[in-house]
Amino acid sequence: MLTISQLASYAGVTVRAVRHYHRIGLLPEPERDRSGYRTYDAAAVVRLIRIRTLADAGVPLARVQELLDAGPEDFASGVQEIDKTLCAEIRRLQDTRSRLARLAAGEHLALPQRVVDYLDRLRGLGVEERYIEMERDAWIMIAAQVPHSIDAVIAKKHEELDDPDTVKLYSLLSGALDWPADDPRIVEVADIMERLMIRAEEAGEVGADDGIDDQFVDQFVDLLDSIAANSSPVAERLRAILEERGWKGWIRIERVPAERLSTELLPS
Repeated sequence: MLTISQLASYAGVTVRAVRHYHRIGLLPEPERDRSGYRTYDAAAVVRLIRIRTLADAGVPLARVQELLDAGPEDFASGVQEIDKTLCAEIRRLQDTRSRLARLAAGEHLALPQRVVDYLDRLRGLGVEERYIEMERDAWIMIAAQVPHSIDAVIAKKHEELDDPDTVKLYSLLSGALDWPADDPRIVEVADIMERLMIRAEEAGEVGADDGIDDQFVDQFVDLLDSIAANSSPVAERLRAILEERGWKGWIRIERVPAERLSTELLPS
C-alpha cells in the first residue's frame, strides 16, 4: 500500500494534483487506516497515470471522467471530438496571434494595407506624425463604416499624391497645427485647396459621396468634417476663407451657389 506522496511519485504528479483530483471526483479517495492515513493500491496508481496522460494530451478535466469510463469505441469517438475542439482552439489562438502581430505593427490593426501604404507615403514626404495620426483616425472610421469603398477612395488619394499641389498642401498642413489663426500661410493653403477643388469640380468629383452608402452618408460626413474643422484654430480660419470663395466641406466638398452663400454668411 502507498501513501499519497508515494502515489504521486509513481504517477509523476504532485500531491496537490492528487488532492485536486479527489475534490473533483476523478480519483476516489480511500478511507483512512487505523493510523489515520489514507493508503492507495495499484489500481489507484493506474487510474492516476491514465488521468495524467489524458490531461497532458490536452483533454479537459471535465471530459477525463467520461473517457476513463468509456469503452474502446466511445473512447476513440471522444478523443476525435476533443481533437476537433482543440483544432478549432488552435485556429482561434493563431488568429489571436495574428491580431497581436498587427497590433504591434500599429496601423495595421484597423486599417487595410493600402491605407497604411498611403500614410507611409505621407511620412516619406516629411509630414509630421501628429498630422498623420489625425488622418489615421479618420481613415479608421472610414474603413470601419465603408469597408467596401475604401479601396476606391484610397486609390484616388494615392493618385492625388502625384500632384505637386497636393504634396505642397501636405507640407504646409503638416506644421499648421501650431500656427496662429492669423498666420499668412493660411491664405496660401486656401489658394492650393481652391485650385484642387476647381480641378475636382471640372472632373465631376465635387459633391460625390465616394461610394458611401446613402443611409448614413450625411451624418458620417458631418462627423468627419467636424473632426477636420476642430483639429486646430487654423482650420476654422481656413474654412471661413474657403466659404467666402464659395466652397463648403472638408470631406465632401461642394460648391455653394452665390445666392445661398450670401444668405449663409449674413450674421444671425
